[in-house]
Amino acid sequence: MSKAFVYMLQCADDTLYTGWTNDLEKRVAAHSEGHGAKYTRSRRPLTLVYAEECADKSAALRREAAIKRLSRAEKLQLIGIYREKKNISE
Repeated sequence: MSKAFVYMLQCADDTLYTGWTNDLEKRVAAHSEGHGAKYTRSRRPLTLVYAEECADKSAALRREAAIKRLSRAEKLQLIGIYREKKNISE
């Protein structure tokens, strides 16, 4: 089984974009270069604010859907927990 990732990007307009990929670095680079999702193309620069490794594509898709159902406040809380675990400052 190949690994997959769920991630959130913070856009220049302060919105959050959630997606999944099997190559996190490559996907974030694609978004940053304007080759990612249509939503992020006009909202650059982008910052990776959350990433979670999943067992496979199916698990990543389920987790992506669950995160997308969260409110903005809940997403920001999830990002805060991620930053604490990774020791990342804002």
